Amino acid sequence: MKILIIEDNKPIADGLKFSLEKEKYIVFVSQNLKDATRELKNNKFNLIILDIMLPDGDGMEFCKYIKGDLDIPVILLTAKDKESDIVKGFNLGADDYIIKPFRIGELIARINNALRKYNQVENIVEINNVTFNLDKMIVYKNNKEVMLTSLEWRILNTLLNSSGCIVSREKLLNLACDVRGNFINDNSLTVYIKRLRKKIEDDINNPKIIKTIKGIGYKIENANNK
Repeated sequence: MKILIIEDNKPIADGLKFSLEKEKYIVFVSQNLKDATRELKNNKFNLIILDIMLPDGDGMEFCKYIKGDLDIPVILLTAKDKESDIVKGFNLGADDYIIKPFRIGELIARINNALRKYNQVENIVEINNVTFNLDKMIVYKNNKEVMLTSLEWRILNTLLNSSGCIVSREKLLNLACDVRGNFINDNSLTVYIKRLRKKIEDDINNPKIIKTIKGIGYKIENANNK
């Protein structure tokens, strides 16, 4: 994911770049509209963070140009906090409007939200050497696709969507049924968990992904959304 920051305040731009790169984004910075125009010609960006007041032009007008010619989400980042400015920004097509000073955590959440609206963010979870694409229902281990049955995926998906929380055996049993539509029994659930571990764990005798909570159920920990 590539993000272009158009911001003439170098400390703000550098701080944003550092924070976004920690989130695994590829970040470019332009301090004026001339450089930004060149970057847009040379690269394909997934999102633009745009200051309104720039040394060589009006960020509002540049937002209008971007939204007219390119299908890219734009977040306006500015000290201008008048209602008329905010309304103008949205009327010109901005996807969000953030007033300085801002909190970086909130900005990252708004970036993710804007990308999601443009269907540019997939729901991907990474644990150690295993990647789970929850939207496409695909699992990769060491960059190689792992083949799962529909029931194995339903069990795994339930655990991933409850990451950090214990999922009871009863809940998994109620959600899971075989290809004929018959609900599986308790012993069968144990077998399916064992099969899943064989496919995604490095050592099924010492599982690092699907943990057993004795007498209760199972739990997935250390899931990082990408």
